Amino acid sequence: MTDDDLPLPPENGGGFLDEEPSSPSVKHVSSPATPYRVLARKYRPQTFEDLIGQDSLVRILRRAFELGRVAHAFMLTGVRGVGKTTTARIIARALNCTGVDGKGGPTSEPCGVCPNCRAILADRHPDVLEMDAASRTGVEDVREIIEAARFRPMQARMKVFIIDEVHMLSRNAFNALLKTLEEPPAQVTFIFATTELRKVPVTVLSRCQRFDLQRVPQKILAEHFRRVAEKEKVELSSEALALIARVADGSVRDGLSLLDQAIAQGAKDVDSVSTMLGLADRGLVFDLLEAAMAGQVAKVLEIAAHAYAHGVDLGVLLADVMDALHVLSRLKALPKLREGLELPEIERVRGGALADRLSVSVLSRAWQLLLKGLAEVEIAPNRQQAAEMVLIRLCYASLLPTPDRLIRQLQQREELSPGGEGGMHHESPPDHSPGGRRASLRGGSALAQERVVSSPALQHDTSPRASLRLVTEDGALVQQAEGAPALPENVAPPVEESTARLMPRTWREMVMLVREEQEPWLHGILRLEAHIVRFAPPEIALRIDDEKVRRRALKDLSRVLDRLYPGKWRVVASEEKGSPTLDEQGAEVEALHREEAVRHPLVQAILNVFPGAKIGDVNDESLDDYGLPPELTMPLGEDASPHLEFAPIDADAINEDDLD
Repeated sequence: MTDDDLPLPPENGGGFLDEEPSSPSVKHVSSPATPYRVLARKYRPQTFEDLIGQDSLVRILRRAFELGRVAHAFMLTGVRGVGKTTTARIIARALNCTGVDGKGGPTSEPCGVCPNCRAILADRHPDVLEMDAASRTGVEDVREIIEAARFRPMQARMKVFIIDEVHMLSRNAFNALLKTLEEPPAQVTFIFATTELRKVPVTVLSRCQRFDLQRVPQKILAEHFRRVAEKEKVELSSEALALIARVADGSVRDGLSLLDQAIAQGAKDVDSVSTMLGLADRGLVFDLLEAAMAGQVAKVLEIAAHAYAHGVDLGVLLADVMDALHVLSRLKALPKLREGLELPEIERVRGGALADRLSVSVLSRAWQLLLKGLAEVEIAPNRQQAAEMVLIRLCYASLLPTPDRLIRQLQQREELSPGGEGGMHHESPPDHSPGGRRASLRGGSALAQERVVSSPALQHDTSPRASLRLVTEDGALVQQAEGAPALPENVAPPVEESTARLMPRTWREMVMLVREEQEPWLHGILRLEAHIVRFAPPEIALRIDDEKVRRRALKDLSRVLDRLYPGKWRVVASEEKGSPTLDEQGAEVEALHREEAVRHPLVQAILNVFPGAKIGDVNDESLDDYGLPPELTMPLGEDASPHLEFAPIDADAINEDDLD
């Protein structure tokens, strides 16, 4: 059978049986009853050149056809309406195009006039089979494809199987397809399209050449819609086209459907398009946002009522306000947006002016309020009431000071004495806060702060600088510290652990050693119930009140030490009182730090501003896992006794006269 014997689709879109003889005396008169084709079908791309926003895909496929290295299976993935099925049909035409003279081979520029191209364009080619996996998901459907793949093409050069929404196939259907997909006949090509790539088995993906179709940028979409509107001989404003492109969210098909709807309704400007889409007018959104940021509750509710009366869903209105906040944040971060045409004029002008007046912290706080409020609207029994409550909350929140402003106010209040500026100046009381203290305040306020507080006593301490941390009632940190704490000069940097295990020099190091040896029960007993009576290597004397626990603990500790240091340690029981347990010592340190945190001037200032606040957990970054400060020890074996005691860090220096 030659190409001349192939049936051709008629020009008027009828079936094969409706063909009329192509003679000069016969005229094809379009019937008035010809159904209207929507723009998404009418302007569907027919060549790679027509695909918009997919430059990488087009470049790779063109190169593959030029080199003759076309894969036997393709996986096209992307969001809805970006051209997955359209690309599959173009590939099918490119594989089977015979050219105008009927002698051409596979090409990246299908002619569109040869019998194969025309039949594929009309969806009538017997060798190009499309299957919707959303409705045909079983093994039997895949077996039909496998059986059809065994036979040579009837008319075309290649048999092409296009499976749309391939992720909907069942697991057994995927398994049945694997062998044929890995070693297909030479005349078969598979093209899969999916919007849920993660649901496709990896075994299938590894056998396909994958292409990710990108969302079409808004600017390219708006330009494409303008060209389509010109071909349809309709006029739409650039702002209206930009709005349609924005709502399309990167989908060409969705955008063309909206453009078709706008043309049918006669919408030409942005206001009419907004009304058609059920969106609030952009100017109304900015009016609402300006009133909310000024704390004008009555005006905000009036604007919301006006929008609701005109059929606007208040949940959609909140989403529009969030979109406006996002635009304002982008304008602050990218000032060049005010000069380009990416944003509509109203967003560049009014949005730019509003962005100059609002800080990033205010915009972020408003975004968080609306984000949480939008979720409340979705579950509320009355969406209108819930949305109005969110807007009222936004108005009152806009009158509250931001965290950075509150910090400045507290700092100024702390620096100024009761006599005020111009009165008697006195020095602030000395700071007795412990080194490395981090206190958290929780109260009824939604604001919090964190800053580094240093004192003269800390200049000779071996711990990092103290930091005071204030958080909200739910524990969320609002502002981070102004810098990472640094070690004082007299503290040596940490030394890498030696490959040889060192002898424990203190009781605390012994307990840490037990934890490192993965002995959880023994570690808990030594930390919570063991009172160290004597730590004098090679002997350890412990007091544990429970006799049964004491026997097991001493036995396990001896076993661990004999495994690590054979014959070097001896563990004995004692009835003497001994020292408090490590847990009790840590509790004493925490109580001391809490007491000193309460006396801190900054804490007192915050408690005065927020009467309902209370001090939460007090954490010290310089303490170890047991809540105790670092130990001052010397390696055993040197000219120092294991019981050597050191004077406190804050002890007075010895006067030379006292040595005489």
